[in-house]
Amino acid sequence: MKQIFTTMLGIEIGFTTKVEDFIKHGDEKITYTKQPLQNEFFIRSHGLLFEQGIHDVEIQVKSWDNVPCFFSTGERSNLPFDVFAATFYLISRYEEYLPHVKDAHGRFSYRDSLAYKHKFLERPVVDIWAMKLFLILKQRFPSLKQGPRKYEYLSLIDVTTSHCYANRGVIRGLAGFLLDLGTFKFKRLVERVAVSLNIKKDPYDNFETLIEWHRELKVKSIFFFQFANYSKYDKNVSTNSNKFRALIKHVGDYSKVALAASYSSFNDLDLLRNEKNNLEHVVNRPVNYSRMRYNRVDIPDTYRNLIAAEFTDDYTMGYSHKIGFRAGTCTPFQFYDIPLEVKQPIKVYPFVLHDYALLDLKKKAEIEKRMDVVYQEIKLVKGMFISVFSNELLGSNDKYNWKEIYKYIIAKYNV
Repeated sequence: MKQIFTTMLGIEIGFTTKVEDFIKHGDEKITYTKQPLQNEFFIRSHGLLFEQGIHDVEIQVKSWDNVPCFFSTGERSNLPFDVFAATFYLISRYEEYLPHVKDAHGRFSYRDSLAYKHKFLERPVVDIWAMKLFLILKQRFPSLKQGPRKYEYLSLIDVTTSHCYANRGVIRGLAGFLLDLGTFKFKRLVERVAVSLNIKKDPYDNFETLIEWHRELKVKSIFFFQFANYSKYDKNVSTNSNKFRALIKHVGDYSKVALAASYSSFNDLDLLRNEKNNLEHVVNRPVNYSRMRYNRVDIPDTYRNLIAAEFTDDYTMGYSHKIGFRAGTCTPFQFYDIPLEVKQPIKVYPFVLHDYALLDLKKKAEIEKRMDVVYQEIKLVKGMFISVFSNELLGSNDKYNWKEIYKYIIAKYNV
């Protein structure tokens, strides 16, 4: 309720379970029970918010003025569904606690989500519900006013591999050369040699271009650097490289710098803490923001580890290969730990677009069309459009000119 009223609508609220206090209250009020008391504004409760633990929940998705909704309430309720229970179900990621088959990286698949199955993954339904609720309340309470809220765009840059060829040391450079030679990747071989001879710039080294674009267009951004040892899934430049450290400091002069937690730290709290502390020593300031490698989120354990490592904000809530709102919202929210029944001190920032989700689209025009629709949905509810691009894909031209696509997105959606 605080997420809907206070965060989204800017309306302060209070709660009471005493009937006499509710009746005496002369201002706007809502009954959230099974039965109304008098003729007040009434939303019939589903029961989910009064339970403890996790249970199988029967869900039938219906349409409310062309907006998907669930947890129907019946005719006496002023809303046709329990907006509070439905919101909680989505933003708490209730469905991710239920039995499901994880993918190869231990992730919840978008295919198992209620939003994907019922075709509303690309709509911020929670925010839409909140705005529609306000309009209905405004009819009942004309003096009710909505607090200030404005649309925002935030660009996240994943730097899990800062350079493709440069700054990797003699041994790793030679190994890469022999691998390219042995697999007949002659184009990479030529590019590798050109970079090593300073004839050509490393393709992943697009930091100056990004900084300049962000400055020019006044784009709010966060660069997430991986600062981890080499492993099967973590193949960045060595953390001992002075050039790599200098790059992080340089970017930190123009943008916020945060931690792209390594694949290996997913279930290793001590390693997660070490990566955080080591990056803090480089930038000489606290690192409170996090993103997990491959968008790996295992609820609730991932957030418990992030809290134990003293992160305050996380930007992993989304799907790597699908456009959409994993938590049904384009508004940041505090993580709620259902088994512990407590709101945790970490804020979750849900992203709607990861660059790899665009690989399935066949044409640049199709990308623009799909993203324009999403943008309009977010703009309408004055939410936050968060995109994730990796410097690795931005340095690739295999399918698209990715820098051109990125420039289009930040130029058009940062308004």
